[in-house]
Amino acid sequence: MLVLAACVLALASPLIAGRWPAGVVFGRWRWPALIWAALAIQIIIIEFGGPRGVAETLHVATYVLALAFVWLNRHSLGLVVVGAGALLNGVTIALNGGTLPASPEAVAAAGIDADHAFVNAGVIEDPVLPWLGDVFAWPEPLPLANTFSAGDVLIVAGVAIAAWTGSQRIGARRARSANSAADTISP
Repeated sequence: MLVLAACVLALASPLIAGRWPAGVVFGRWRWPALIWAALAIQIIIIEFGGPRGVAETLHVATYVLALAFVWLNRHSLGLVVVGAGALLNGVTIALNGGTLPASPEAVAAAGIDADHAFVNAGVIEDPVLPWLGDVFAWPEPLPLANTFSAGDVLIVAGVAIAAWTGSQRIGARRARSANSAADTISP
């Protein structure tokens, strides 16, 4: 939930400067159902779990769906950065049997319960690429205490880039329309 909340804040950040993230909201995305399916599957398996082996396989599959969406929409710099973060996470998860390895120190700092039904990130024995796992912590008692990875940082940065590069000044469309109308009326 921490990364999702950070992505929502990054997406909304242009509003602080009086800009609307129109490019992200109204962009002509190819196959948007891929990313929505990936997010829905991740939410379901993280919140409700599933049979051992199935949840892990579905978790890796969500990254394949997300990366397919990124490839189809690679014209967006922000989405390419999101894709780089997802690729780091996805490869690390795949190499570690469906779980993103987390450092014991980060897990302890975030106060995460290791007995959760499906652990999308957790302390595992002899992880592959442990430095790409959840090595950072947003610690307790802060809201949404959790661990996060370098890939997660890239994902949030990519969302911010996409939000800002596709933003336009609030009211700019209305002002442009009014100017166009005035130009057609004047002799």
